[in-house]
Amino acid sequence: MHPWTRLRRARVFFSLFALTVFGAFSPNLGFSQEIPPDEEGALTRLNASPRHGEWVDYDAGGGDMVRAWVVYPERADKAPVVIVIHEIYALSDWIRGVADQLAADGFIAIAPDLISGKGPGGGGSESVDRDGAVALIRELDPQEVTRRLKAAAAYATALPAARSEVGIVGYCWGGSTSFRMATEWPELKAAVVYYGGSPTAESLAAIRAPVLGHYGGDDARVNATIPDAQAEMERLGKFYEPNIYDGAGHGFLRQQTGREGANMAATRTAWPRTIQFFREHLGR
Repeated sequence: MHPWTRLRRARVFFSLFALTVFGAFSPNLGFSQEIPPDEEGALTRLNASPRHGEWVDYDAGGGDMVRAWVVYPERADKAPVVIVIHEIYALSDWIRGVADQLAADGFIAIAPDLISGKGPGGGGSESVDRDGAVALIRELDPQEVTRRLKAAAAYATALPAARSEVGIVGYCWGGSTSFRMATEWPELKAAVVYYGGSPTAESLAAIRAPVLGHYGGDDARVNATIPDAQAEMERLGKFYEPNIYDGAGHGFLRQQTGREGANMAATRTAWPRTIQFFREHLGR
């Protein structure tokens, strides 16, 4: 195990221990006591959120307008930015709920609709059903996705309430995209992968950002891509920490009631690790 991995795991252990033992007694500890909603509870949570969320349209270059959901934390100082990359099912209420929870944890969260303009009549996620979203995402040009995500970062960091530090988190297809973005974006400060496949070993040399991965134990298709990436990242002296949660399935953060409690157990461990990781590398 790389020494960086050992050190960070020790830090995370003590942070999670402090959250568990002292969180109920210390309002200044800085950890949210919440996890993101599951798919069924997302809209209810959004409707009850005290945070300001809004739809925006930003220019990703050459008049390519991308719709995005932006949520602001309630804090007196400027906040770092986290980009949320949606699943293969496109920008859903659940992804907006994840963005809202990131804001609850202190970050400006921006979730771009990466099929903006691709749907019927020039629509985006709102214009297609789930099967339609999958079909459109499978046709996306990876370099167009890269351009749109970097433009989301430029838009968000230019907000008056934002700092310059940017992290990225993605789920399923978005998880694979998050890992890929780390290979193509030298300025990226941190990348989190939820159950997404790894890039080719040859592309990993370009990574500068630390990468944190969360995977369901019962997700062999995705997990088969972990060992080669882990070995190459360790050989290169780069930080990659894959966490595999026993019994959890693919998409465990969205399907928290599944797998006889394993998905919820994975969620309750993965989310605090995610927030601690972002705070460590983006700042509080």
